[in-house]
Amino acid sequence: MENHPEQPNPNDLHKPVRGNEPLKKATEKTTSFVQFSGIAFQMLGTIGLGVWVGMKLDAWQQNHRPIWTIVLSLTAIGASLYLFIRQLTNK
Repeated sequence: MENHPEQPNPNDLHKPVRGNEPLKKATEKTTSFVQFSGIAFQMLGTIGLGVWVGMKLDAWQQNHRPIWTIVLSLTAIGASLYLFIRQLTNK
């Protein structure tokens, strides 16, 4: 049986489409945007948790100076930067 122009050739289904390069570039940009957005939210959560726990400890110990808040927030900043650099080098 001869293929008619309106019927697709079954052998052509597995050939790559020539015009998919813009779609591939857009997908890569979206993927990197989502990846870095996730890293930003992870850093925000880590620092926020450190500050929150520090404030709770300062309130529980009735400290006049927010010692735990400062210590745990700086520790959380260091931990989030470490995780950020580690995730960048793994990609």
